[in-house]
Amino acid sequence: MNNQLIVYIPDEEPHDLHHQPTESVFASAIDPKHANQIVRRLNQIAPLEDLRHVKRIRKKVLEGGEIQLSVVLCLASEGDNQLDNVPPHLQELISSYQLSPFITKVCKYAATSKEEWQEQCKFWPTSYHPRTYNIEGITGFGKEDSQSVLKFMRSAVELATSDGLVVNAAVIVDPSAKQIISSARDQIFAWNTSKDDSCYRKPELFSSHPVSNKFDPHELLHLNSSSNQFKQRYTDVACLYPWQWAEQQSQSQSSYYWHPLRHAAIVAIESSAARDRCLFPNEENSEEKYLELDHENPSWRSSPAKRQKTVCANVEDDDKLNAHGQTSDQLSARPYLCTGYDIYLVWEPCTMCAMALVHQRIRRIFYAFPNPNAGALGSVQRLQGEKSLNHHYAVFRVMLPEEALHKCRT
Repeated sequence: MNNQLIVYIPDEEPHDLHHQPTESVFASAIDPKHANQIVRRLNQIAPLEDLRHVKRIRKKVLEGGEIQLSVVLCLASEGDNQLDNVPPHLQELISSYQLSPFITKVCKYAATSKEEWQEQCKFWPTSYHPRTYNIEGITGFGKEDSQSVLKFMRSAVELATSDGLVVNAAVIVDPSAKQIISSARDQIFAWNTSKDDSCYRKPELFSSHPVSNKFDPHELLHLNSSSNQFKQRYTDVACLYPWQWAEQQSQSQSSYYWHPLRHAAIVAIESSAARDRCLFPNEENSEEKYLELDHENPSWRSSPAKRQKTVCANVEDDDKLNAHGQTSDQLSARPYLCTGYDIYLVWEPCTMCAMALVHQRIRRIFYAFPNPNAGALGSVQRLQGEKSLNHHYAVFRVMLPEEALHKCRT
């Protein structure tokens, strides 16, 4: 597999190196011996809250070795070209130090790469803080890793198209063991086989679809061979049309039942949790004790919320459990949610699914096709770059349009 078929989706949308967005600011040359006093005062009366990446001072070495310092005073509104538009509290500072303000440009956003930073400094110096962690794949994939990624993506695609109706599919993988933990398809609607008031059916713990070791592009060409037919079948993908279930429910017959939250990623997470409960049944008792104490001691309610009591699903076939993951004897401790796991999705997840994967501590997300309607990881939003979240994963797109698949033949 060509490594170029796996594309890293950065946390923030990259900008054209030579056309980066800029802001106008008032600046002035200053006497170096007054630099500390001026900067301290400016940080008090005119902090650059939205331009923290911009350095307040610019240093230039003039001919003859003379050093010239310039300082950013404040933002300049559009059309500002006169000193009268400088805020009054800055006028006093300007008068005190006999400054001569001028308008210049600074880059609006922090650099996401060294190349961006170098271009930004041509306007005005900025700070650049490269990522302090490295998730495998951000800097590229080796041949073996590339083959593994495509193998699991193939499993997801096969699952998504397994019954003639194209929906989204999710495959959660333990990359350290290269084993599938759980897999699922969209289940926002399904046929009623019996009279049942339940709004969803029991999840399948593990996939019954074998995973091939070698990717054959010919088997996926049918996804793109008839674009019109494929686009019509896209309408059943839950993340592409998160609200379509409501429209179809009003028009459907009683032979269907509906649940709007059962997107493929959500169902796969549920199956992963069911797997953990079955591998570690003894830990359920300790959790129940914590819940009982929580009810008896109201003062505990200020502490972090504890996992609610769940009932372990019955595993009808122990061979499935052993075939798709380690046994409880092989695992030293129950995994914490999906920490360290990867997930493979045929379509880019919506915001609901992307946030669920944040809460599950997923390590990497791979998807094949973008979601122009509701994509949360590159197409519409970039949730992976939201700084307020307490967990961040790396996102990759596995390029599987028809043109890329043709390249795989060579």
